[in-house]
Amino acid sequence: MYHFMQAAFYLPIKIIYPAKFYGRKNMPKGRAVITSNHTSNLDPIQFVINTYEKKYFIAKKELFEKASSKWLVKAMDCIKVDRSSADLTAIKRSLEVLKKDKKLVIYPEGTRSKEEDSGLGEVKNGAAMLAIKSRSPIVPVWIYNKPKVFKMTKVMIGKPYELDQFYGQKLTEEVLEKASQIISDKLNELKEECEEKFKKKKRKNK
Repeated sequence: MYHFMQAAFYLPIKIIYPAKFYGRKNMPKGRAVITSNHTSNLDPIQFVINTYEKKYFIAKKELFEKASSKWLVKAMDCIKVDRSSADLTAIKRSLEVLKKDKKLVIYPEGTRSKEEDSGLGEVKNGAAMLAIKSRSPIVPVWIYNKPKVFKMTKVMIGKPYELDQFYGQKLTEEVLEKASQIISDKLNELKEECEEKFKKKKRKNK
């Protein structure tokens, strides 16, 4: 179903919401926790269309209840999470995905950015916890500009890293906050790299 949806949506999305992904060689083989800023409901679709390998997304339970979105999250085999509590079922399924050497996409802010240039919001502890428990590399991704009709969206895939300094430790709130700060720092570093790269390119084209 996942790859059928890729094929069905490929041409319309490519034409209406074009995107260019940079740094594809940074995506490792096997399992990984992919962390990204969140600009639009189209962000997961862009990822599905522009990268062939199946990826699993964590999606809020409300998307499984709306008629306009429930068919899509099911077709993408998304993992439903209840954000109002510690959802053990979602955690268990996420770890199972990583154990099978698959890739899990998480928007660690837990919500979309309200403004395109607002930067990264507060990073929740879920991504760090899953990456440490599964001993998975983390791949930072920065969406430089919000998807808009007929406007090219630029997406940068950064170099993978691991939170191996926390492996084997008891995952207290303090430990997870330290690990989450690293995730936040890596995303902000990638944001700065994007700004330097794309603004420089824009100046050259003037």
